[in-house]
Amino acid sequence: MSRIRFPRRVKPGDGRALGRFRWWQLFTGRHLFYLDVDRPGGGRNHYALDVRNGEDDKVAHLYLESRQVARSRLPARIPVEGGVIEVAEGAAGLKRVHYVTATGESLLVPDPRSPVGRRMDFARTHPVASSRVGLVSVVVLLVGAVLNVLQLLEPILQIPPILEAVGRYESPVHLPIWLNVTLGLLAAAGATERALRIRYNWLLDGLGI
Repeated sequence: MSRIRFPRRVKPGDGRALGRFRWWQLFTGRHLFYLDVDRPGGGRNHYALDVRNGEDDKVAHLYLESRQVARSRLPARIPVEGGVIEVAEGAAGLKRVHYVTATGESLLVPDPRSPVGRRMDFARTHPVASSRVGLVSVVVLLVGAVLNVLQLLEPILQIPPILEAVGRYESPVHLPIWLNVTLGLLAAAGATERALRIRYNWLLDGLGI
């Protein structure tokens, strides 16, 4: 690890020991992932990536053999043996936690006690139910996106220059406030579910709907 040069955004670690994931950290925004990389001369490097809330943003802490060696605010690209670890956050959670090399990329392994680890364990033990939950999340986000766009177009198209160019538009959908709030909550739940699977799509998740 000593021969790896960190970019300026990445700061050196202080050597502190990695703490285990506690159950109450399910509600604090902590995420913990692992990565094993073969060394050229034999043996393996055991990395851990600990993502926590910082003062102004989330911070990724990289550990090697359970000792902190680097840290960076998100989005982060942290060099490791053979490549880099890329970490990025979306509107509802992490959207990227990947080990990237010259030949491809792979998702880091989540700690089984973490939110992502629990969701992926559910996918392994209940694949059919997991697929249905994922499908519901996509449907909820698509419905919310379409309805929001239809309603948002009306006030935008009332702007005089736009109104003169395209003519009057009246939205076919006028939902009551309570239903808009309900759809918003469902969309947030759907986006969170997708974030727990590290799934990201610019249309569904990038708009923050």
